Amino acid sequence: MKGYLWSGASVVLVTTAQLLMKWGVVQIPWIALSAIDTSFILSHLSALIAVFFGLCGYVLSMGCWFFALRHLPLNRAYTLLSLSYALVYIAAVTLPWFNESISLTKTVGGLLILSGVWLIHSKPAKKPD
Repeated sequence: MKGYLWSGASVVLVTTAQLLMKWGVVQIPWIALSAIDTSFILSHLSALIAVFFGLCGYVLSMGCWFFALRHLPLNRAYTLLSLSYALVYIAAVTLPWFNESISLTKTVGGLLILSGVWLIHSKPAKKPD
């Protein structure tokens, strides 16, 4: 059970990280590195903070992943990470500030991912002899 809790935390963190980074980088205009100054940073502070917290989310997700691997076989743990693909898609099409389009093929793809995870985890893992 611990492995699933750690995997779930990793999935939630990496999903949140993706969403924060996407929102943040869209808010920041392309400019030369030499043009970055205090006024640029202050005028884009919320976006830069979102990107920073997104990166922190990835780091925390990696920590959770290490603990998940201690408790779950790799072939079961790794499939759980794919849940983040479906969760990011769901959030991107439902949260208005992402303005992502929904399509039948993307939705079917997300449902196939969820079905695959369910199939892999529907039978208990065999204990090694």
